[in-house]
Amino acid sequence: MVEKLPTEVVIDCNGVGYQVNISLHTYSLLPQSENVKLFTHLLIKEDAHTLFGFMEKSEKELFKLLISVSGVGAGTARTMLSSLNPKQVINAVGSGDVATIQSVKGIGAKTAQRVILDLKDKVLKLYDIEEVSVSDYNTNKDEALSALEVLGFNKKLAEKAIDKIVKETPDANVETIIKQALKNL
Repeated sequence: MVEKLPTEVVIDCNGVGYQVNISLHTYSLLPQSENVKLFTHLLIKEDAHTLFGFMEKSEKELFKLLISVSGVGAGTARTMLSSLNPKQVINAVGSGDVATIQSVKGIGAKTAQRVILDLKDKVLKLYDIEEVSVSDYNTNKDEALSALEVLGFNKKLAEKAIDKIVKETPDANVETIIKQALKNL
């Protein structure tokens, strides 16, 4: 890596420098070392060949899904992955959360709805998540589930236990959710 900026990096590949466009999410994951491995996507248009780079393969796949939507270009997709992390985009699309998608600069209501309409089924299938409603989305719930998975519990069983706790006490904090779930698992 010859040069590192929040929107692009220049990668030296055997004496040839490649300008690679990146998202802020990828920028935050870049190591301090000179050696770096990026997953790239080459976008070919009449007037330019543009390289986009990603630290995570999942972010690259999400980028490719986003640019497949009519009205969402590479710049908009990169802005989306800079404003929201890939997990937030996946959750917003999977739950039909138009407001979150629309919160990205340059995305209006129609484009946000089109992103959700075009990608919801693909995202649910690709990332093996069940459809959730916006009101069901809860970061405490998400963090608790993640913690239980790290502890080795089955995701589906942990999810059921957490859903039950969140229904009974919607404003429970992460610690409370985890404690209650451990009692029920």
